[in-house]
This record gives sequence, C-alpha cells and structure tokens, in this order.
Amino acid sequence: MTIWEIHPVNPDQRKINQVVQAIETGQIGIFPTDSVYGLACLANNRHGIERICQIKHVKPEKELFSLLCRDIQQVSAFTRQIDNAIFRVIRRHVPGPYTFILNANSELPKIIKNRKGTIGMRVPNNAILQAILAQLSLPLITTSVKQNVDEDWDTYYVDPYDLRMDYEHVVDFMVDGGPGNAEASTVLDCTGDAIQVIRQGIGVLDL
Repeated sequence: MTIWEIHPVNPDQRKINQVVQAIETGQIGIFPTDSVYGLACLANNRHGIERICQIKHVKPEKELFSLLCRDIQQVSAFTRQIDNAIFRVIRRHVPGPYTFILNANSELPKIIKNRKGTIGMRVPNNAILQAILAQLSLPLITTSVKQNVDEDWDTYYVDPYDLRMDYEHVVDFMVDGGPGNAEASTVLDCTGDAIQVIRQGIGVLDL
C-alpha cells in the first residue's frame, strides 16, 4: 500500500498529482473527508467498486455509496431535476459534512444504482479532496470505513495509524490527512417534497 501524508490545509500539489494518477489507473484507496475516512475509487471503475464491496462484505446494489463531487454543478450532472427550494438548501450547505440523497439520472453508473434509483451526493469541505476532485473528470464513488464491518453499530477510525495497520494489504493506497472524525456526515433525503433527516451526523441542518 502506498501512503501519502498530505497536509489537511495546504496540500502538496506534487502528492495530489500522484494520487490523481493512481485513481485514474484504476486503483482504490482510503481518503480523509470532512467527516470520517472513506474507501473510494473513480465513479466508472467497476472493478474498483466490486473490490470495495468485497472488502465491506456487501453487494453493490445494497451498499450506501455516495458520489464525492467537486461542486454543486457536478452533483446536478448525475441527478434528475432538483426542486428549487431543495436546491437552495443544498447550495447553502455545500461544501460541508452532508450527504444528500437525490434521484439519480441515466448518467449514474449502473453498478451503483439501487432499486430506488437514488444516490448519495457529497461536496466535502476538505482541502485535500477538493484538490483531488478538481483534477478528475468524474466524481469519486465512496463509502465510509468502519472498524466494525460485520456489526450493527458504527465505529469509525480516528487514528490514521490504525487504518494503515488494518488496510495495509487490502487497498492500493491511503491518503493520510491527519485524524478523522468519529462521527459521520448528516444524511438528508431530498427525494420528496421536503427534506428529511435520515441520519443526524456532524452537520447541522439549517432550513
């Protein structure tokens, strides 16, 4: 496993370029976000998505994947028409630690489409991720890294060293951006007439 230690506020562009190259060659890795660390690969990397599902012991259509997007315009490229009132709420909360459940359009890779035709969308407030996403033509597809993969409760990695030890022979690379959060993003269902909080996480909803 290749490890890049990158400053969370002032990312080293040379290292960012190396990470982007790894992503574009089909590798999967672990990334910091503005909430918990996540497993991710390029959104059209079918083999990478299958590997992530094997790591988490789930089927692609059953896993709660999210797209990590660079901005709200990229979010809109993979969703159906968003209600104006809901769009304004989303715009107020990005970038930030929120996952917006939206109705997906035909641009979304089929392997990650669930039966409801929805997808989680994130615009993370993380300088490392933003620098990476700025160079990619597609979003990253991601899912959180939990310490208790086979359990019913969620415990997330805070210490990057623990992640290194547990995933050294599992993923291709890791971006170490310092300590992670113990709390995940707030999940908001935006598919109906009003936004519903599905999971209260680190982000506070401001309506």
